[in-house]
Amino acid sequence: MKQKMLFKLVKYLFAAFLSVPLLYGAWLLARMLIFDYFTIPTVSMYPTLKPGDKIIVNKLKHGARIYTDLNFNPSGQELKAFRLKGYCGVKHNDIVVFNFANHWGKLNFIINNVFCKRCIGLPGDSVSAKNGHYENNNYTDVLCLEEEQTNLENTPDSLIIEGFWIPPYCNGWNIKNFGPMYIPRKDDIIKIFALEAAVYNVMLEWELRKKITWDWQKNEAYADGKRITHHKWEHNYYFMAGDNVMNSLDSRHWGVVPEEYIVGVVQKVIKKDK
Repeated sequence: MKQKMLFKLVKYLFAAFLSVPLLYGAWLLARMLIFDYFTIPTVSMYPTLKPGDKIIVNKLKHGARIYTDLNFNPSGQELKAFRLKGYCGVKHNDIVVFNFANHWGKLNFIINNVFCKRCIGLPGDSVSAKNGHYENNNYTDVLCLEEEQTNLENTPDSLIIEGFWIPPYCNGWNIKNFGPMYIPRKDDIIKIFALEAAVYNVMLEWELRKKITWDWQKNEAYADGKRITHHKWEHNYYFMAGDNVMNSLDSRHWGVVPEEYIVGVVQKVIKKDK
């Protein structure tokens, strides 16, 4: 009898020992393919999201990203991954988690450097701002929070954080008034003049692997000193904006986000004060 009980105990302990790595593996697999969770660190999405709020990110909507190289460089690298097919993709006004892309004027990937913003521009859209209010040629409803944009409209320019990544603030664009700016869509072909080279210089340098320059007087653009007149986009891009338009470092400051950098769409918010 004692031997039988001892055998059952050993069998139970062995099963429990095996279940721990299996459960942990299932947890990691679920986080890789289905969902992930993050803590909001800043006020850029206030009042929708506050610092300390927890968010659950749905990876199935846009498709989970599968890395093909796990040797991550903390200083940045080229992202090596592919994406599974999602069931609907990112939509206008979705709150999206993504890897920050523009590091010191270059697009590169840092594994744990993630941002959370609202998507106001999809590939193929044209996005603009007039007196602080966002507009999109393919979306007629309000983007982000209208009340916050009204606050920006009524704020003197001297109190606004200067922004816009386009050097040297071409055409007078700023976070209050800019555009319309076309959001690049894969396989679309655009004409490239000086303005386009200034607006899309970071993306063009990433795709062409060449230095982009331009001449305002001649209205010409150059890649490694050779004139370019057209470009066929190799990637989809998204315009991301914070609901707290007065205090958000977003696509107005560092440009659009490549589709490959998207982690997923926020599905649920767990408030800090609950």
